Amino acid sequence: MAGIPFVKDINFTYGAADVVAPGVRRVIAENPGPFTYTGSGTYIIGEGDVAVIDPGPDRDDHLKALLRELKDERVTHVLITHTHSDHCGLARKFADATGAPVLGFSGHPVRNKNDDAPALDEGADYSFTPDEFIGDGAIVEGSDWRIEAVHTPGHLSNHLCFALPSQKALFTGDHMMGWATTVVAPPDGDMGDYMNSLDALLARDDEIYFPTHGAPIQKPRRFVRAVKTHRLMRDAQIIDQIKKGRTTIKEIVPAMYADVDPRLHKAAALNVFAHLIRLVRTGAVQCDGEPALDKNYTVQV
Repeated sequence: MAGIPFVKDINFTYGAADVVAPGVRRVIAENPGPFTYTGSGTYIIGEGDVAVIDPGPDRDDHLKALLRELKDERVTHVLITHTHSDHCGLARKFADATGAPVLGFSGHPVRNKNDDAPALDEGADYSFTPDEFIGDGAIVEGSDWRIEAVHTPGHLSNHLCFALPSQKALFTGDHMMGWATTVVAPPDGDMGDYMNSLDALLARDDEIYFPTHGAPIQKPRRFVRAVKTHRLMRDAQIIDQIKKGRTTIKEIVPAMYADVDPRLHKAAALNVFAHLIRLVRTGAVQCDGEPALDKNYTVQV
């Protein structure tokens, strides 16, 4: 992943609001981990009447920090990028405390936990349901701001980014993270959709990304192109591993991710699985029946 210009440095204090752009504040929850980096960042848009993006995990200390920061302001909208608990777990409590409606694309797409991807960190929020359903192109406005929803399926099918055109900024949730690549975990995570969503971002004119985890991403199109190149390289590496006789995901992951923290190998296996599903769809790889984590995969030589 040496070709991706990752941003590792981030200056902040847990529970304190930092101004990260004109009219944009960020409060980071104290839930650091291998998949959340330093923690989940909640963004506050505007002053007076504000929108809040991704209230974060269900933590009393984070709720108190947000309410303390917003004590003299009115929250008009709570916007959710997707239904992983580190993004929306606090949404209902925060909405109840502020009286604001919660807006999102949908509830969690896989309603049965047993059918879902293995939980990474805090996992899915199966209880989440938005007060208002919004899709691609939906507009939310306040007195001094205007936000547009951008549907970016891939990490999850219900993933939304939120554009702030006045700043040429995009709040990218987990679709684009500056410190690491995004996990795409089947059954709902879809690598084909993710690649298409990368192309959709390349067609935009955003000048800065604000991910939920990690520091802002400058020169975002360069970053997206690097991520896309990385994903295509992973395709090629997986095909190469199969040609070398490593025909199962269990065999492929240790070889491809030998220099990666073993705690991340579960996520790596899900990413490899997502790549294989896409490769089977395109005909580059074959398997006996529907792709699965325990199947054998072959390549036509």
